[in-house]
Amino acid sequence: MFGMIASVISGILMSLQGVFNTQVTKQTSVWISAGFVQLTALIVCMIAWFVTGREGSISGIMHVRPWYMLLGGVMGAFITYTVILGMNQLGPAKAVLFIIAAQLIAAYIVELFGWFGTQKIGFDWLKLAGVAIFITGIVVFKWKELF
Repeated sequence: MFGMIASVISGILMSLQGVFNTQVTKQTSVWISAGFVQLTALIVCMIAWFVTGREGSISGIMHVRPWYMLLGGVMGAFITYTVILGMNQLGPAKAVLFIIAAQLIAAYIVELFGWFGTQKIGFDWLKLAGVAIFITGIVVFKWKELF
């Protein structure tokens, strides 16, 4: 249950963050805005690490294998950049529809093949139908613009 609540909070925060970042970008630039987001995230993470008991050590990061798992921050910078661009071009609701659809499809493929250390799951027609229904929802949401 906590996982579902945390995921809902995450989705709300991602949508709000995208709107906030897009507004900051209009007054600065996309890379200044994205950089500020990453910098403030680092500061919050360091404060949280100190406050919550300093679990783990900073040097532990040097022992992470495979090394490409450390690319999350690089991805984060481009996530911030592309969310800002998407929301600026499409508006928050439409951008989030495409973002979530891409996340759902990518996550299902990662699980399906057991990539990056995830547990491999079997193919499920019902899950594929769920993705198709979600994509149909996007088409319905954009119906007026498509036709």
